[in-house]
Amino acid sequence: MREEKTAPTMKDVAREAGVALGTVSKVVNGIPVGEEYRLRVEAAIEKLDYHINSYAKGLKSGRTMVVAVLFPNLISPFFSKLVNCINKELTKRNYRMMFYATDYNPEKEQEYVYLAEHQKVDGIICLSYNPKLRVSENVRLVSIDRYFGSQIPCVASDNYGGGWLAAEKLVENGCRHLAMLRIGSPLPHEPLKRKDGFIAACESMGVPYMQKSLEDGMPYTEFDDFLMEHFHDGKLEFDGIFCATDSLAYVMKGTLKRMGIRVPEDVQMIGFDGSRAFGDLDLYCSTIVQPMEAIAENCVDIVLKPKGERSPSLICLPVTYEYGGTTLK
Repeated sequence: MREEKTAPTMKDVAREAGVALGTVSKVVNGIPVGEEYRLRVEAAIEKLDYHINSYAKGLKSGRTMVVAVLFPNLISPFFSKLVNCINKELTKRNYRMMFYATDYNPEKEQEYVYLAEHQKVDGIICLSYNPKLRVSENVRLVSIDRYFGSQIPCVASDNYGGGWLAAEKLVENGCRHLAMLRIGSPLPHEPLKRKDGFIAACESMGVPYMQKSLEDGMPYTEFDDFLMEHFHDGKLEFDGIFCATDSLAYVMKGTLKRMGIRVPEDVQMIGFDGSRAFGDLDLYCSTIVQPMEAIAENCVDIVLKPKGERSPSLICLPVTYEYGGTTLK
């Protein structure tokens, strides 16, 4: 029977280098030692192909250097870009990301939170669709877009301000009758404020508006029916549309094209998120841009804070408008 080779240990490295175990420990932890000793230890590490067991090291120090990240999926351009930004922020700080795709399933979310806690992660960053999510008080959780209460920090964009800005930009571009289209979760969460900001801006400017909202899972054909109800003699009753997400704006642009309506010549359109084709190419539409790098940085800052150090219950980050071809400018 062939004997299975075991992985080399720190003791093996010390024996090979002819130094004390404590010297090896200092070298692998970046603590200065004499140049001759450092070179001997590094040569022994390379010869034996020794690898640090960072998980065991983390348990010993009380940290695993791992943060769990829970998102519905990586199909959405917005989700994938934001997860990528979070991973970059963690990597800068020598942390690793453990990713779970929840598929909008509240039960899966709870299961993955328990699993992450069992893995002794140092924290959890979650874009949750479970308003009753339970997390151990020993694990720091940061929520994106859903406010769970004063004990769990939430990081979000200025959704209210973004809705206001969308209406304002459409009017600045010459639109005089507006509409808002939205599809999303009926559960309370920060993005619902996009509608509030849009309506408040329209009423403040004295601009007439309409709105159509659908819940997740409902067919987009209901938006088609809404557009047809307000389509007469080859023209829509409104000349500016705010879609609550870029993905919805992209779909509606195709619908309008099939109806013979030109964007932006006949109807101007603004989305929300700042999503780009292939992650970093052209915008899908003129849009209200969420500061994804800032969201990621704030989430990581908070989740890595020492235990017991409090954070604001809600951090609201500014948004910006960017032209993407579905408005005149």
